[in-house]
Amino acid sequence: MPPTQAESVIKNIIREIGQECAAHGEIVSETLVAFMVKAVVLDPSNGFNVDRTLIKSDVQKLVKLCVTRLLDSKNPSLDTIKMQVYFDMNYTSREEFLEEHHRVLESRLGSVSREITDNRACAREELESLYRKIVSYVLLRSGLGSPTDIKVVREATAALQSVFPQAELGTFLTLSKKDKERQLKELTMIVTGIRLFNRDCGKGGGGVDDLPAILREAIPATTQHIDSQLQIAQDQAYRYTAILEKVSKNPLMSKELQPYMLKEALYNVRQYEIFLQIILSDIITCAQEVEIMVKQLGAQLEQLKMTVKSKTAVPTSQVFPIFIALSNLWTSFQDETVLISVLSNLTTHLEPFLGAHELLFPEKVLQDLLDGVTVKTDVCRMKEHMEDRVHPADFRKVEWLFPETTANFDKLLIQYRGFCAYTFAATDGLLLPGNPAIGILKYKEKYYTFNSRDAAYSFAENPENYIDLIREKAKKNAELIQLLELHQQLETLIPYSQMKDVDKHYIKPITKCESGTQTDTHILPPTIVRSYEWNEWELRRKAIKLANLRQKVTHSVQTDLSHMRRENCSQVYSSKDASTQSTREGSTRVPRPQIYIAGLRGGPTKTTHGVKVNLTRAVDET
Repeated sequence: MPPTQAESVIKNIIREIGQECAAHGEIVSETLVAFMVKAVVLDPSNGFNVDRTLIKSDVQKLVKLCVTRLLDSKNPSLDTIKMQVYFDMNYTSREEFLEEHHRVLESRLGSVSREITDNRACAREELESLYRKIVSYVLLRSGLGSPTDIKVVREATAALQSVFPQAELGTFLTLSKKDKERQLKELTMIVTGIRLFNRDCGKGGGGVDDLPAILREAIPATTQHIDSQLQIAQDQAYRYTAILEKVSKNPLMSKELQPYMLKEALYNVRQYEIFLQIILSDIITCAQEVEIMVKQLGAQLEQLKMTVKSKTAVPTSQVFPIFIALSNLWTSFQDETVLISVLSNLTTHLEPFLGAHELLFPEKVLQDLLDGVTVKTDVCRMKEHMEDRVHPADFRKVEWLFPETTANFDKLLIQYRGFCAYTFAATDGLLLPGNPAIGILKYKEKYYTFNSRDAAYSFAENPENYIDLIREKAKKNAELIQLLELHQQLETLIPYSQMKDVDKHYIKPITKCESGTQTDTHILPPTIVRSYEWNEWELRRKAIKLANLRQKVTHSVQTDLSHMRRENCSQVYSSKDASTQSTREGSTRVPRPQIYIAGLRGGPTKTTHGVKVNLTRAVDET
């Protein structure tokens, strides 16, 4: 059958199923019907061959089976599929949501922007009308107040006139359309920054919500609500798991509990838990972004206050960039507010898909089933087998990864969303959390975890057998395709909720081990040519030098100082301690003169007569 004809047949089948459901009072979306058609065709028990062209009886059978399943309101499997379809249609990643949100805002402002950029005003009244349209555009684009609020319009007009007086409209009209749009956006950001600064100073800010305060209240409240819902879902999953674990060990109980659809209920609550974790992760990211932006907003306002202070005039080059930064921060606050609101609404709309649990499993029925059963949490199950690690030496053909030997251990994409592959295949669909700490099996570039060492060893003996069993189980329960992330094996489309994990399929483990190397310093003899020169200018210089030397004569001269000079060497004895003794001491002296004069005192006569007596001894007598 040609592709176009096949598509036409499928569309007719989907339309007919939708009409049949509507006739029974059930309105279903085309996406849900298309998913159900694929689920019915994949189920081997229905006997459809995807390689064979559908005949009329096949189409009637397909329509009847799909309608029956879509109208079964007490089937947890249908609720899970509806939940998956709703989440896939309404959830997008943070980046895609913000991009789409900005695109919608731009499209809404398109008509207002065209009225301004295509305007050819000349008269005074026309120019005044154009200026009012610019004020309305600024208010609509900034989202700070309503254009119908007189107080807000006056404040915005005053802020706009301070940076773009009405007298400059003539210059504005001469610009090209692109330049007009660019200037309108810049004016919006500057006016927004001015109004935010005035609000912070207590001089304005009418119609401006305190978004940081609103987010500080909304984020914890939303997080608390999701945490409480997550806890309820996990408690319910733990109880279902405990009952199914007991049933797997007692085949007689399995037949008795088959009408209760316990496994389908477990899949439903596990899927709900996974969606809540995705939403909670996005809200935590929002909280982190808001915390950073609050600090940046305070810093920008403080910087602006320091710049302005009490000055009557401030250069635009100093304040305009800060006004624009304030506007961008406020736009980010608005984005986070819308994102939190959307995620909160998404959480609320997921709750109705759990309605079948109370009908199928009243509290009394659950308590009877739990009699004598120990309910364990996922954390408790992991702790039980934490020490029973896989021994890689027991295997030769398969590879095992461990936290201490793999650098990106936490970033590996585990198959079946981290549930134990062996337990699911061996017990016909029981979901037990795998424990990566005991070892991750790498098989054909895919990674598997197990809840115990015995389960890991059993799976490693014949992986293909268990993988085929899981694939066949997913064909019977279509909700497992998204729950266990089996799109690569059974579908070509990947839902939005899984898009952020696509790149992880290509993440390879970075294994670590202790190693050391030692090499000789020089294994081979050096082959460096010292005379080699790569620079052509240096080679040219050497060539000129050699050419000049051919015409030169070598001369030598000697001076008096260099005549007969040669290297000499001498040898001396080493010094030693020595002492000498001189002759005895001696001295000489000359005679001291001794001369006496007698008669100096006088005598009997008046005349004095002196007698000189020399008593000095001779030299040879001394």
